[in-house]
Amino acid sequence: QVQLVESGGGLVQPGGSLRLSCAASGRIFSINAMNWYRQAPGKERELVAGTRSGAYTTYADSVKGRFTISRDNAKNTVSLEMNSLKPEDTAVYFCNAKVASDIRLTYQDYWGQGTQVTVSS
Repeated sequence: QVQLVESGGGLVQPGGSLRLSCAASGRIFSINAMNWYRQAPGKERELVAGTRSGAYTTYADSVKGRFTISRDNAKNTVSLEMNSLKPEDTAVYFCNAKVASDIRLTYQDYWGQGTQVTVSS
């Protein structure tokens, strides 16, 4: 089994910053991708930012230039630095990782429990 534990959510004023962190633990042989998703009330879950092995990163258009994803492969962690936050960034943010537990490299999706980010004055 693999566990993802997120931290760093909270309440912030518009224009402020937050940093989310996610640590993966358990039976980990290889991690392919680590991503951040979010889900606002009444909306579908959407990809916010993602990173794969190597330097590949991707961002939703709505967060480009404001959010930065970073990954520490040695520690199996991923972070999301969020700047210039807007009320529309309010959502539950979920960490996601595609993990293989042994040399067969069969990757499975794992999710964290989610952390609330609220942007409000």
